[in-house]
Amino acid sequence: MRDVVRNSVRNIVRDSVRNSERNSVSKLVTFMLLGALVACSKPPQTSSPETQPTKTPQSTGLESIPPPDASKYPRLSDMSGWKNPYLIVREDGIGFLDLSNREVHILKVEEIPAELVSLPSSAWPYGRVVLVAQAVPKNPTAETKADLRKNRALLLGTLKELDVQFYEAP
Repeated sequence: MRDVVRNSVRNIVRDSVRNSERNSVSKLVTFMLLGALVACSKPPQTSSPETQPTKTPQSTGLESIPPPDASKYPRLSDMSGWKNPYLIVREDGIGFLDLSNREVHILKVEEIPAELVSLPSSAWPYGRVVLVAQAVPKNPTAETKADLRKNRALLLGTLKELDVQFYEAP
């Protein structure tokens, strides 16, 4: 019986030592991998204002146009007298109203900056502001309404980049 107890104790101690060795090796490997991971990662970049490149405003070509002067705008009841650029958000693009002949030219949003820059300074009597209206879709489906929202958002983002304010048509 002594031998049985001795063998049982020996097996228990041996298993305990093996488990403790496995745990130690496992912990050691884990710490080594963690150390390698930390060593390979970059520390966060902290930059002072002196080390950051200064952003210079990008030239839009419209800098010569003065800022908007709301005191020069026509009354809301008489927007037919609007003399600055007039843009119409449509489902198929952006309508650019040619004030000389009242024709609407359909443009892509990315064509708007070039169109506005090409205008003479006399086309901006109220300053750097455009009138924005929204067309009523011929077939008001969910898709056409989504196209209108997308085109409007793209147009307003483009105007913001150009530092051109917009005035909502009633």
